[in-house]
Amino acid sequence: MTGIHRFEDIIAWNKARSLEKNIYETTRTGSFSKDHDLKTQIRRAAVSIMSNIAEGYERGGPREFKQFLSIAKASCAELRSQHYVAADVGYLEDNRFHGLLKQSEEVGRIIGGLRASVQTTRSSS
Repeated sequence: MTGIHRFEDIIAWNKARSLEKNIYETTRTGSFSKDHDLKTQIRRAAVSIMSNIAEGYERGGPREFKQFLSIAKASCAELRSQHYVAADVGYLEDNRFHGLLKQSEEVGRIIGGLRASVQTTRSSS
C-alpha cells in the first residue's frame, strides 16, 4: 500500500464516498424521501462502507484493516440488497437502479481486491 498515508488516499474509500453521495441524493427525493425506515437503512449501509474502510486503516495493523474491509464489503452487499427493495417498491426507476447497482458492485470488487492485497502483504511479513 505504497503511497497511502491517510484513509482519504484509498481508492476504495473515495469510490465508497461517491456511492454514499449518490445514495443521499437518491433518497432525498420523491416517495423514497417519505419512507423513513428504508431511507435510513440504506443511508446507514452506504455510510458504513466508507466508515469501516477509514476505521480499519486507522487501526494501524493489517489484521484489523482486513477485518474492517470484510465488514465494509458486507455493508456493500447489504446496500445492493436494499437497491432491490427500493426498486421492488417503486422508489427507483430501472436506469437509476442499474446505475446504483453497478456502482455498488464496483465498490465491492475494489474492496475485495484491497482486502486480498492486505492479506498478501500480511502473509509475506
